[in-house]
Amino acid sequence: MNRNDRLILIVTIITGVLILLGIFLLGEERPEDAQMRNEKLGMRNGNGEMRKNGRYIPYDEGLSPSKECFYFDPNTADSTELLRLGLQPWQVRNIYRYRAKGGVYQKKEDFARLYGLTVKDYRRLEPYIRISEDYLPASTLVGNYGGPSRTSGSSISSRTSGFRRDSLHYPVKIREGEHVVLNSADTAMLRKVPGIGAYYAKEIVRYGKWLGGYVSVDQLDEIDNFPKEAKKYFVITDPHPQKLSINKLTLQQLRRHPYINYYQAKAIVDYRRLHGDIKSLQDLRFSPDFTEQDIQRLTPYIEY
Repeated sequence: MNRNDRLILIVTIITGVLILLGIFLLGEERPEDAQMRNEKLGMRNGNGEMRKNGRYIPYDEGLSPSKECFYFDPNTADSTELLRLGLQPWQVRNIYRYRAKGGVYQKKEDFARLYGLTVKDYRRLEPYIRISEDYLPASTLVGNYGGPSRTSGSSISSRTSGFRRDSLHYPVKIREGEHVVLNSADTAMLRKVPGIGAYYAKEIVRYGKWLGGYVSVDQLDEIDNFPKEAKKYFVITDPHPQKLSINKLTLQQLRRHPYINYYQAKAIVDYRRLHGDIKSLQDLRFSPDFTEQDIQRLTPYIEY
């Protein structure tokens, strides 16, 4: 071997020895490192107990070392407590967002709706959930005098034994065979209809204004998820819907009506431009944007 080859061989051997030495030294775990690792992960003895903070504590095989069980109120528990219970950080964020939006856990079962919570986890936590009376529905505290009872230690049943109905928030429903005039009823009257609460009462009024007045009870079906069984309590008497001046309104004004979309409004404007005033909606029957059903339901709302 010449001089250069010998130098290359010597450098290669020295490099290999250094690499092996480094691997050996770095791979050896020091006693203090092993002790720190064991304290972090916990050590079990022969009885299945886990060492924590220098002592052994009983270990429940159904729990992981990172989960604890203690009494908590999901309406007030902070992130540290929720994480100690074994919840994931994203679940804790969901709880905080729910509470920030005004959400309240009024009973234990409400906590079961937490996204990602398994049946096993809920059964583990359910015995430890404690809902403060401050977060119960206020209606459960209404007594004979119409105000909340603050008697300490009293049960819900005793506080509600003299319950007087809150007719403002819980109106008395009308009976079978009674009716409500659809176009003249306000939200308070509408809520007396079985199956109609605050949401649908507002939707009925809102959609009626958008239409310009109801001409048929069946128009209630056009409200999303409207309870069909409630329709039998409504009647229409002498309807006078607001009319659309079809030959004068602009495209934008026409399309504001729920029965006229953009393309139909454009077809009306184009017809007026090409043929003059519309004499009847039947003039639009050859337009691909209008079906016979569209013309029929729009007819009561049109004037010429």
